Amino acid sequence: MARWSANVEVMIRAARAAARHLVRDFGEVEQLQVSIKGPGDFVSAADRRAEQVIREALHKARPDWGFLLEETGAIEGRSRFNRWIVDPLDGTTNFLHGLPHWSISIALEQQGEITAGLVYDPIKEELFVAEKGAGAYLNDRRLRVSRRWRLEEALVGCGLPVQDWPARAKGFARQLEAVADHVAGLRRLGTCSLDLAYVAAGRQDGFWEYGVQPWDIAAGILLVREAGGRVGRLEGDEDLMAPGTLVAGNPEIYTRLRTLLATATPP
Repeated sequence: MARWSANVEVMIRAARAAARHLVRDFGEVEQLQVSIKGPGDFVSAADRRAEQVIREALHKARPDWGFLLEETGAIEGRSRFNRWIVDPLDGTTNFLHGLPHWSISIALEQQGEITAGLVYDPIKEELFVAEKGAGAYLNDRRLRVSRRWRLEEALVGCGLPVQDWPARAKGFARQLEAVADHVAGLRRLGTCSLDLAYVAAGRQDGFWEYGVQPWDIAAGILLVREAGGRVGRLEGDEDLMAPGTLVAGNPEIYTRLRTLLATATPP
């Protein structure tokens, strides 16, 4: 069983507190599907409420630290070297449609480096946690990326651009065709943070997506690395959270997947 730092314990408490509200709200989504107004405003309110719960819990524990929040944006803290990166509800479209696959993602960035991260799926009661140098865990079980090395045996996750012309201009259709011709299966699960957590857990051998945001990937990047995997960016690895195409996987599949994607992506 992992013994986490005080910072990680703070993150876990904040995530669990927000999850209680989200799980309750999720139970009402199905009824909202038939309302005249529709569930969009309700889900936005649930998102903001969860973010507020997390923000208050983290701020109470570390009042000098800043934030990068999906809903609110950047909030400067008195400490310039510490900030929380938070997605209170990753997988909003799944949530909106009553699909039980969504998560809370919280990461800690210190002096420009992610040092701790968690992805929490409260519906399945799965808490993925990683701390730099301490490994990655699912609940109390140590995580390792898969050992598959043949692409034709690999299960690979991806994003899917919907009404996203920049992603299409990046050649997604060509990428999809190139990868599909070489792997055992493709999956589009709709929650990037959980996709990365699943790579860390060996449930997926690889993953790629264009247009992700820092709050989607910050915790997941550390999970993959601490589980022995690799994460990169087709446009260059200097800043993994900059705009671009994120690629992750176990070391062998990562290399092969990135090569395939690079070949299929227009310059």
